[in-house]
Amino acid sequence: MSEQDKILIVEDEKDTRFILEKLLTKNSYEVASVLNGEEAIEKLKTFKPKVIIADWTMPILDGLQLCKILKDDDATKMIYYIILTARTSLKDRVTGLDIGADDFLIKPIENQELLARIRSGIRIYNLQTEIRSIEHSKAILEMSCTIGHQINNPLSSLLMTISSIQDEIREKKIDHLEDDFKIVSQSIQRIKSLVDDLIHLQNPTTIDYTSESKMIKLN
Repeated sequence: MSEQDKILIVEDEKDTRFILEKLLTKNSYEVASVLNGEEAIEKLKTFKPKVIIADWTMPILDGLQLCKILKDDDATKMIYYIILTARTSLKDRVTGLDIGADDFLIKPIENQELLARIRSGIRIYNLQTEIRSIEHSKAILEMSCTIGHQINNPLSSLLMTISSIQDEIREKKIDHLEDDFKIVSQSIQRIKSLVDDLIHLQNPTTIDYTSESKMIKLN
């Protein structure tokens, strides 16, 4: 059985909240509900919805204030946010869109329209999640190419030099060790510099590594 899509209802009006809960549960969504924006923020610590349906007018923290908080937070900004409102003016809608709301529904709500908007919101959420996953995988690949390319050369120098030191010790060619240790020191310094570059990396750009992959440009 596939996992149910989760929806959070933020509505202080008891009857509206009850109707929404029944409608969405009947349509196979996993539903949680709270009375205001403050309770929603607390609920989101343990409940991870794809869609939030929030009334505009609520006590303590209203739907618009909640929307701004969530859209400013990387952890919650991808949640599809639908505002329920009795306000019909274009100015109010523009205000909501400027805050970051994804959709509006005017009360009283038509059930099939709400379900259609939710399905659309879930598709958008899933697509955004997929894109973010692809970008994350691409970033990891670019970092792997960068580290592999930058570290491989000094590591090879270290391995060859250590092997040379072992041979010289066995053959008691002690006078050659100073040059070998100099190469070891230089290789270690190159690796340390790479680590420092990665730690302080800002506004990274990429360059071609192969015809099919890129690496991060460090200098």
